[in-house]
Order: sequence, then structure tokens, then C-alpha cells
Amino acid sequence: MVHALKEIRRILKPGGTLIDLRPVEENWSVETFAATGCQVAGRLEDMPIGKADDQAAFKAMNEVESLGLFSKEKDGEFGFFYVWDTPSEMKAFIEKEWEDFEKMDDSLYQKVSALWASANADARVRVRVKMWIAAWRAN
Repeated sequence: MVHALKEIRRILKPGGTLIDLRPVEENWSVETFAATGCQVAGRLEDMPIGKADDQAAFKAMNEVESLGLFSKEKDGEFGFFYVWDTPSEMKAFIEKEWEDFEKMDDSLYQKVSALWASANADARVRVRVKMWIAAWRAN
């Protein structure tokens, strides 16, 4: 990652901005929601590779900052939602797209399915993802 960041710095003009935007593993919340409100069913389980990727990304940014290539100007976190019409659609997506990063055990799937089934007809399911954003100035 440091090599890629050095290459980014090489093509940015001094004072240019690098935006660091990425999800951060944090046992993301699984919820059902409808017009009547939101219910938390539980949390996904972070897999080791996802945690390792997070640590590597933060370490790489700290390293290029210590080398004087970039200076952090702003940072923060915000929630981002992935939304599905049914729990089965959510489960299929997680198993296919996040198989190395997040896991939903059977008991959580059963709980979110029960909450969804007992909610209004407009109920949906979602995962609240923690997102990281930072602006880095090229030195």
C-alpha cells in the first residue's frame, strides 16, 4: 500500500488532495426497518482478513505521513447502509460479496428473518457499515 501511496503522491501536485474513503470493520449492525421504526437484530462477525486490511491501510497512511508525503487535514466516520428487500437477499449478498470480510451466523439470520416477517409489509433489512473518510494534503 505504501508503494501505491508514493505513486499517488508522485502524480499529485503539491497541495493536491487525496481522499481516503473506505469501510472499517466493526461488527456491522444488522437491522430491520419500516415506516414504524427500526429494530437491531444483531451484529455481523468481522473476519480476520478484513481486520488485517484495516490495520494495513491505517498503518500505510501513518507511514506516508511520517515520511512527509501527506498531511492529514480532516477525518471522520459516518454510517452507510446496504439495503435489501428480504433477509434471504441480504444473506446471499453477504455470502457472495463479503465472504472473506464479514460473516452472518445462522442465529442472526433467523432473528432478522423473524423481525422482518413480523414487521409491516414495507419492511426491509439493512447492514449499517462504518465508513472512514479523510482528506490528505500532498506535501
